[in-house]
Amino acid sequence: MRLQKYIASCGVCSRRRAEELIRAGHVTVNGRAASLGESVEEGDAVCLDGKKLTPPASRTYVMLNKPRGYVTTASDEHGRPTVLSLVKDAGVRLFPVGRLDFESEGLLILTDDGDMAQRLAHPSHGVAKTYRVTVRGTDIAAAAEGLRRPMTWEGVAYRAAEVRIVRASEDRAVLDVTVREGKNREVRNMCAAVSLRVERLVRIRQGELALGALPSGEWRYLTEKEMEFLRSLE
Repeated sequence: MRLQKYIASCGVCSRRRAEELIRAGHVTVNGRAASLGESVEEGDAVCLDGKKLTPPASRTYVMLNKPRGYVTTASDEHGRPTVLSLVKDAGVRLFPVGRLDFESEGLLILTDDGDMAQRLAHPSHGVAKTYRVTVRGTDIAAAAEGLRRPMTWEGVAYRAAEVRIVRASEDRAVLDVTVREGKNREVRNMCAAVSLRVERLVRIRQGELALGALPSGEWRYLTEKEMEFLRSLE
């Protein structure tokens, strides 16, 4: 098994983060400094900062309704609260799959399965993400049409989104916006490109995973049907 995949399987972090740790010299294999891309076999001693890593016997997968005002990192240099504080009673060390920025809310998957996290978050799988976005603007219909076309904003290209107008008044609307790329602040930047000001952004769906009526700040384990969807990404 590739080393970065093994580290991810131990529930420490995602595969991408494991690659960063290997490059930075935090990982050893059988007492020597590890190199990116090498493989490990049963019986090899893989250590992260001197601590031996062992894959857990079982995995944990939870859905959190992230409130506004939390960061999706393990720690924050500015002292802001992290989503990990909301799932500490899950009994195992989890990490978030993908990101929701500080001001955004809604569906966030956390797990100790780095390999599954990689498949769910990686753009190559094209997992659709739907956001319910409250916006202000002078021409909502024209802006919605703009979101349905490819665009470039501040040098970054974005693919066309699927857009449904949930409700609208003269200068304010609620939109369901579905994207598949997963770029940083993707929906916010696309709205800015069509002169819409985002007042609230809530992720309500990721593939076959739906937020439903889960209260803000609360979490639950994924159902067997939801786990079937995750396994289908293999």
